[in-house]
Amino acid sequence: MKAITQDTYGSTDVLEFRDIEEPAIGENDVLVRVHAAGCGPDVWHLMTGMPYMARLAIGFRRPKIRVRGWDVAGTVEAIGANVTDVRPGDEVMGTAEGSFAELAVTGPDKLVPKPATLTFPQAAAVPVSGTTALRAVRDQGNVQPGQRVLVIGASGGVGSLAVQIAKALGGHVTGVSSTSKTDLVRSIGADEVIDYTREDFADGSRKWDVIVDTAGRRPLSKLRRALAPKGTLVIVGGDGGGHWTGGFFRGILRAPVLSLFVGQRLRGLASKVKREDLITLTELIEAGSLTPVIDRTYPLIEAPDAIRYLEEGHARGKIVVTV
Repeated sequence: MKAITQDTYGSTDVLEFRDIEEPAIGENDVLVRVHAAGCGPDVWHLMTGMPYMARLAIGFRRPKIRVRGWDVAGTVEAIGANVTDVRPGDEVMGTAEGSFAELAVTGPDKLVPKPATLTFPQAAAVPVSGTTALRAVRDQGNVQPGQRVLVIGASGGVGSLAVQIAKALGGHVTGVSSTSKTDLVRSIGADEVIDYTREDFADGSRKWDVIVDTAGRRPLSKLRRALAPKGTLVIVGGDGGGHWTGGFFRGILRAPVLSLFVGQRLRGLASKVKREDLITLTELIEAGSLTPVIDRTYPLIEAPDAIRYLEEGHARGKIVVTV
């Protein structure tokens, strides 16, 4: 089968489009024929092996899993003897390590039925970015009806879904984006949009109850100026610790420690996909409250180009690789 593989860490130059053996499945596995796979920061981190701390889990000298990709949308090709939740022919979405390929193996607990209203590329844009947005807004942010919510990076893969989820939970949502993307942010339901090239949302003149920062470039001191005295800041990814710890330092270590000394709740977010969260996202999609935004799609052979475009940081919504 065709797949995008890598034998070492590095830039997109380490990626190869090649023929590899079809994966075998065990008694508890599901074989998915991939129709589309999301391309987000998770793919970039696995490709580069950055930050270095991540290599403790993904492989110190080289990737443990050679095929790239994590988000997946496709059709069940085969199931193991112990699998009862899905059947061959089912259209599904979820996660599968190595989804930049014609076939990928995963567990039934990592899949949910694909909403009938979504295309396969749209479905592939949901799992990783959607669960990240859901956990940031609902679990860490604990957004309540009537609260003022600020989403930084509101036009991105996670940010565009965070805006919609916050609206579904009853928040009054302000999205932050560049000039060229303000119309997109309005179209997905933001009550207000701030063009950060023309207005400083952190000048202290306005306060928000919850801030979800998906951009990760602004210092905590600046973000706190825009946060209500008892408000909550949720940091999703970003920079702050260089090549060694990356956004982990800023979000998982520094922010919670600082929270001990101030009245504001400062929280980081580690990426984790749970089936119950995928079910919640499906319910929001079927209710018409959530629609994934896709910037561009690339055929499998052009997956390195998709990652190069991702690196530019200008995507409007999610980038998707189609198979």
